[in-house]
Amino acid sequence: MAQAWKCSGLRWSADGPVLVWDGGRRSALTRGKRVAFGVAEGGVRICVGARGHTCPVGAAVPGRSTGARCEECARLDRAHSVAADTIADDPRPYHVYLAWFGPGMVKVGITAQARGSARLLEQGAVCFSWLGLGPLMAARRTEELLRAALRVPDRIPYAEKRAVRAALPETAADRAREVAELYERAVALPAWPESLVREPLRVVDHVGVFGLGGLPVAVGQVSELVAGGVVGGELVAAAGPDLHLATGGGVVVLDTRLMTGWGLVPAAAGEPTVPIRQFKEAAGVQDGLF
Repeated sequence: MAQAWKCSGLRWSADGPVLVWDGGRRSALTRGKRVAFGVAEGGVRICVGARGHTCPVGAAVPGRSTGARCEECARLDRAHSVAADTIADDPRPYHVYLAWFGPGMVKVGITAQARGSARLLEQGAVCFSWLGLGPLMAARRTEELLRAALRVPDRIPYAEKRAVRAALPETAADRAREVAELYERAVALPAWPESLVREPLRVVDHVGVFGLGGLPVAVGQVSELVAGGVVGGELVAAAGPDLHLATGGGVVVLDTRLMTGWGLVPAAAGEPTVPIRQFKEAAGVQDGLF
Protein backbone atom coordinates (compact mmCIF):
# COMPACT_ATOMS: atom_id res chain seq x y z
CA MET A 1 0.00 0.00 0.00
CA ALA A 2 1.39 3.41 -0.99
CA GLN A 3 2.45 5.78 1.76
CA ALA A 4 -0.06 8.58 2.32
CA TRP A 5 1.23 12.15 2.32
CA LYS A 6 -0.42 15.16 3.96
CA CYS A 7 -0.45 18.45 2.08
CA SER A 8 0.22 21.67 3.99
CA GLY A 9 -1.06 23.78 1.11
CA LEU A 10 0.17 25.74 -1.89
CA ARG A 11 2.91 28.32 -1.35
CA TRP A 12 4.29 30.93 -3.73
CA SER A 13 8.05 31.27 -4.00
CA ALA A 14 10.31 33.36 -6.25
CA ASP A 15 10.31 30.41 -8.66
CA GLY A 16 6.53 30.01 -8.74
CA PRO A 17 3.95 27.86 -6.94
CA VAL A 18 4.87 24.77 -4.93
CA LEU A 19 2.83 22.25 -2.98
CA VAL A 20 4.21 21.83 0.53
CA TRP A 21 3.88 18.53 2.36
CA ASP A 22 4.15 17.69 6.06
CA GLY A 23 7.80 17.05 6.81
CA GLY A 24 9.01 19.81 4.47
CA ARG A 25 8.89 18.05 1.10
CA ARG A 26 7.98 20.36 -1.79
CA SER A 27 6.57 19.71 -5.26
CA ALA A 28 7.18 22.44 -7.83
CA LEU A 29 4.16 23.20 -10.02
CA THR A 30 5.30 24.10 -13.52
CA ARG A 31 2.86 24.70 -16.35
CA GLY A 32 2.41 21.65 -18.54
CA LYS A 33 3.09 19.33 -15.60
CA ARG A 34 0.75 16.40 -15.10
CA VAL A 35 -0.89 16.62 -11.68
CA ALA A 36 -2.32 13.35 -10.42
CA PHE A 37 -3.08 12.13 -6.91
CA GLY A 38 -5.64 10.05 -5.09
CA VAL A 39 -7.28 10.22 -1.67
CA ALA A 40 -6.50 7.22 0.54
CA GLU A 41 -9.25 4.59 0.56
CA GLY A 42 -11.29 4.74 3.75
CA GLY A 43 -9.61 8.01 4.70
CA VAL A 44 -11.15 10.74 6.82
CA ARG A 45 -10.27 14.42 6.58
CA ILE A 46 -8.70 15.52 9.86
CA CYS A 47 -8.43 19.06 11.26
CA VAL A 48 -5.03 20.61 10.48
CA GLY A 49 -4.81 22.37 13.85
CA ALA A 50 -3.85 26.00 14.46
CA ARG A 51 -0.73 28.13 14.82
CA GLY A 52 1.59 25.21 14.18
CA HIS A 53 -0.08 22.89 16.71
CA THR A 54 -2.00 19.73 15.88
CA CYS A 55 -5.68 19.52 16.70
CA PRO A 56 -5.86 18.15 20.27
CA VAL A 57 -8.82 15.89 19.46
CA GLY A 58 -8.01 15.04 15.82
CA ALA A 59 -11.48 16.21 14.81
CA ALA A 60 -12.97 15.23 11.45
CA VAL A 61 -13.79 18.19 9.17
CA PRO A 62 -16.09 18.50 6.13
CA GLY A 63 -14.69 17.85 2.66
CA ARG A 64 -15.95 21.20 1.33
CA SER A 65 -14.24 23.31 3.99
CA THR A 66 -11.36 25.38 2.60
CA GLY A 67 -10.03 26.02 6.11
CA ALA A 68 -9.78 22.33 7.11
CA ARG A 69 -10.12 23.30 10.78
CA CYS A 70 -12.59 22.30 13.46
CA GLU A 71 -14.52 25.08 15.17
CA GLU A 72 -12.12 25.38 18.12
CA CYS A 73 -8.93 25.43 16.02
CA ALA A 74 -10.48 27.91 13.59
CA ARG A 75 -11.28 30.20 16.51
CA LEU A 76 -7.71 29.91 17.85
CA ASP A 77 -6.19 30.58 14.42
CA ARG A 78 -8.42 33.59 13.87
CA ALA A 79 -7.64 35.02 17.33
CA HIS A 80 -3.97 35.34 16.38
CA SER A 81 -4.54 36.77 12.92
CA VAL A 82 -3.66 40.31 11.88
CA ALA A 83 -6.77 40.28 9.72
CA ALA A 84 -8.92 39.70 12.81
CA ASP A 85 -7.76 43.04 14.26
CA THR A 86 -6.77 41.41 17.56
CA ILE A 87 -3.03 42.20 17.36
CA ALA A 88 -2.17 45.81 18.11
CA ASP A 89 1.48 45.63 19.19
CA ASP A 90 3.15 44.11 16.11
CA PRO A 91 6.27 46.28 15.64
CA ARG A 92 6.81 45.35 11.98
CA PRO A 93 6.07 47.87 9.19
CA TYR A 94 3.04 47.10 7.02
CA HIS A 95 2.17 47.87 3.44
CA VAL A 96 -1.26 49.08 2.37
CA TYR A 97 -2.09 47.96 -1.17
CA LEU A 98 -4.66 48.03 -3.94
CA ALA A 99 -5.22 44.67 -5.67
CA TRP A 100 -7.12 44.08 -8.94
CA PHE A 101 -8.70 40.74 -9.87
CA GLY A 102 -10.72 41.72 -12.92
CA PRO A 103 -12.90 44.55 -14.25
CA GLY A 104 -14.67 46.25 -11.34
CA MET A 105 -12.96 43.97 -8.81
CA VAL A 106 -10.49 45.99 -6.72
CA LYS A 107 -9.79 45.55 -3.01
CA VAL A 108 -7.67 47.29 -0.41
CA GLY A 109 -5.59 45.34 2.09
CA ILE A 110 -2.52 45.29 4.31
CA THR A 111 0.43 42.91 4.53
CA ALA A 112 3.70 42.88 6.46
CA GLN A 113 6.53 44.50 4.50
CA ALA A 114 8.73 41.48 5.24
CA ARG A 115 6.36 39.27 3.22
CA GLY A 116 6.92 41.24 0.03
CA SER A 117 4.31 40.42 -2.62
CA ALA A 118 3.61 36.89 -1.30
CA ARG A 119 0.19 37.88 0.04
CA LEU A 120 -0.86 39.21 -3.36
CA LEU A 121 0.23 35.99 -5.09
CA GLU A 122 -1.63 33.93 -2.46
CA GLN A 123 -4.82 35.88 -3.11
CA GLY A 124 -4.53 35.53 -6.87
CA ALA A 125 -4.24 39.29 -7.48
CA VAL A 126 -3.90 39.82 -11.23
CA CYS A 127 -2.12 43.12 -10.59
CA PHE A 128 -1.49 45.42 -7.63
CA SER A 129 0.29 48.52 -6.39
CA TRP A 130 1.51 49.54 -2.97
CA LEU A 131 -0.17 52.64 -1.51
CA GLY A 132 1.73 53.28 1.69
CA LEU A 133 4.04 51.89 4.38
CA GLY A 134 3.96 52.38 8.12
CA PRO A 135 3.11 50.94 11.56
CA LEU A 136 0.36 48.33 11.80
CA MET A 137 -2.26 50.55 13.42
CA ALA A 138 -1.67 53.33 10.89
CA ALA A 139 -1.96 50.80 8.06
CA ARG A 140 -5.24 49.53 9.51
CA ARG A 141 -6.66 53.04 9.83
CA THR A 142 -5.68 53.79 6.25
CA GLU A 143 -7.28 50.55 5.04
CA GLU A 144 -10.57 51.53 6.72
CA LEU A 145 -10.33 55.08 5.35
CA LEU A 146 -9.85 53.83 1.81
CA ARG A 147 -12.61 51.24 2.02
CA ALA A 148 -15.09 53.95 3.00
CA ALA A 149 -13.82 56.71 0.72
CA LEU A 150 -13.22 54.63 -2.41
CA ARG A 151 -16.07 52.20 -1.75
CA VAL A 152 -13.88 49.15 -2.28
CA PRO A 153 -14.03 45.95 -0.19
CA ASP A 154 -11.25 44.30 1.81
CA ARG A 155 -12.25 40.88 0.49
CA ILE A 156 -13.42 39.42 -2.83
CA PRO A 157 -14.82 35.86 -2.96
CA TYR A 158 -12.70 33.33 -4.86
CA ALA A 159 -15.71 32.29 -6.96
CA GLU A 160 -15.79 35.83 -8.40
CA LYS A 161 -12.03 35.82 -9.05
CA ARG A 162 -12.21 32.48 -10.88
CA ALA A 163 -15.14 33.59 -13.00
CA VAL A 164 -13.17 36.29 -14.84
CA ARG A 165 -9.69 34.82 -15.27
CA ALA A 166 -10.29 33.68 -18.84
CA ALA A 167 -11.75 37.04 -19.91
CA LEU A 168 -9.20 39.57 -18.64
CA PRO A 169 -8.10 42.59 -20.71
CA GLU A 170 -5.28 41.59 -23.04
CA THR A 171 -2.75 44.31 -22.24
CA ALA A 172 -1.03 45.12 -18.96
CA ALA A 173 -1.92 48.79 -19.44
CA ASP A 174 -5.63 47.96 -19.62
CA ARG A 175 -5.37 45.73 -16.56
CA ALA A 176 -3.57 48.46 -14.60
CA ARG A 177 -6.02 51.25 -15.43
CA GLU A 178 -8.44 50.80 -12.52
CA VAL A 179 -5.61 50.47 -10.00
CA ALA A 180 -4.01 53.68 -11.30
CA GLU A 181 -7.30 55.58 -11.13
CA LEU A 182 -8.03 54.46 -7.57
CA TYR A 183 -4.44 55.15 -6.55
CA GLU A 184 -4.78 58.80 -7.62
CA ARG A 185 -8.01 59.15 -5.65
CA ALA A 186 -6.47 57.42 -2.63
CA VAL A 187 -3.35 59.55 -2.32
CA ALA A 188 -5.43 62.72 -2.72
CA LEU A 189 -7.43 61.98 0.44
CA PRO A 190 -6.50 64.37 3.26
CA ALA A 191 -6.96 62.11 6.28
CA TRP A 192 -3.98 59.74 5.93
CA PRO A 193 -2.19 59.00 9.23
CA GLU A 194 1.04 61.01 9.44
CA SER A 195 3.09 57.89 10.23
CA LEU A 196 2.11 56.21 6.96
CA VAL A 197 4.47 57.05 4.09
CA ARG A 198 2.86 57.15 0.64
CA GLU A 199 4.40 54.79 -1.91
CA PRO A 200 4.70 55.73 -5.62
CA LEU A 201 2.36 54.12 -8.12
CA ARG A 202 4.05 51.03 -9.51
CA VAL A 203 1.59 48.45 -10.86
CA VAL A 204 2.90 44.87 -10.78
CA ASP A 205 1.20 42.47 -13.22
CA HIS A 206 0.93 38.73 -12.42
CA VAL A 207 -0.67 37.45 -15.64
CA GLY A 208 2.61 35.92 -16.79
CA VAL A 209 3.43 34.50 -13.36
CA PHE A 210 0.01 32.84 -13.11
CA GLY A 211 -0.14 31.72 -16.75
CA LEU A 212 -3.43 33.49 -17.41
CA GLY A 213 -2.65 34.70 -20.94
CA GLY A 214 -4.86 32.76 -23.34
CA LEU A 215 -6.30 30.75 -20.45
CA PRO A 216 -9.02 28.33 -21.62
CA VAL A 217 -12.44 28.87 -20.09
CA ALA A 218 -13.03 26.56 -17.10
CA VAL A 219 -16.03 24.24 -17.22
CA GLY A 220 -16.21 23.60 -13.48
CA GLN A 221 -14.39 23.25 -10.19
CA VAL A 222 -13.67 20.47 -7.73
CA SER A 223 -16.22 20.90 -4.93
CA GLU A 224 -14.59 18.48 -2.49
CA LEU A 225 -12.25 15.51 -2.23
CA VAL A 226 -13.60 12.14 -1.13
CA ALA A 227 -11.99 8.94 0.11
CA GLY A 228 -10.88 6.86 -2.88
CA GLY A 229 -11.31 9.78 -5.29
CA VAL A 230 -8.73 10.79 -7.89
CA VAL A 231 -7.71 14.20 -9.26
CA GLY A 232 -5.77 14.38 -12.51
CA GLY A 233 -5.02 16.85 -15.27
CA GLU A 234 -2.38 18.97 -16.99
CA LEU A 235 -1.55 22.21 -15.21
CA VAL A 236 -2.37 25.15 -17.50
CA ALA A 237 -2.40 27.94 -14.89
CA ALA A 238 -2.08 28.57 -11.15
CA ALA A 239 -3.43 31.65 -9.36
CA GLY A 240 -3.72 32.11 -5.62
CA PRO A 241 -4.62 28.68 -4.19
CA ASP A 242 -6.17 27.51 -7.47
CA LEU A 243 -4.81 25.08 -10.05
CA HIS A 244 -6.42 25.13 -13.50
CA LEU A 245 -6.17 21.58 -14.81
CA ALA A 246 -6.87 20.49 -18.39
CA THR A 247 -8.88 17.25 -18.40
CA GLY A 248 -10.67 15.28 -21.11
CA GLY A 249 -13.84 17.17 -20.29
CA GLY A 250 -12.27 20.65 -20.27
CA VAL A 251 -10.41 22.80 -17.75
CA VAL A 252 -11.33 22.17 -14.11
CA VAL A 253 -10.28 24.38 -11.19
CA LEU A 254 -8.88 22.75 -8.04
CA ASP A 255 -8.69 24.90 -4.91
CA THR A 256 -5.65 23.35 -3.21
CA ARG A 257 -7.04 24.30 0.21
CA LEU A 258 -9.38 21.33 -0.25
CA MET A 259 -6.32 19.02 -0.18
CA THR A 260 -5.27 19.78 3.40
CA GLY A 261 -6.27 17.32 6.12
CA TRP A 262 -6.47 14.32 3.76
CA GLY A 263 -4.04 11.44 3.35
CA LEU A 264 -3.04 11.62 -0.33
CA VAL A 265 -1.39 8.91 -2.42
CA PRO A 266 0.18 8.74 -5.90
CA ALA A 267 -2.22 8.00 -8.74
CA ALA A 268 -1.84 7.05 -12.36
CA ALA A 269 -2.69 9.80 -14.81
CA GLY A 270 -6.41 9.72 -15.35
CA GLU A 271 -9.61 11.71 -15.27
CA PRO A 272 -10.98 13.18 -12.02
CA THR A 273 -13.38 10.98 -10.07
CA VAL A 274 -14.09 13.50 -7.30
CA PRO A 275 -17.26 15.65 -7.23
CA ILE A 276 -17.05 18.54 -9.70
CA ARG A 277 -19.41 21.50 -9.69
CA GLN A 278 -20.17 22.42 -13.29
CA PHE A 279 -20.40 26.11 -14.14
CA LYS A 280 -23.75 27.29 -15.45
CA GLU A 281 -22.07 28.96 -18.40
CA ALA A 282 -18.61 29.80 -19.58
CA ALA A 283 -16.48 31.10 -16.72
CA GLY A 284 -15.68 34.70 -17.44
CA VAL A 285 -19.30 35.60 -18.16
CA GLN A 286 -21.04 33.52 -15.53
CA ASP A 287 -23.13 35.11 -12.80
CA GLY A 288 -23.14 32.17 -10.42
CA LEU A 289 -22.77 28.47 -9.90
CA PHE A 290 -25.22 25.58 -9.73
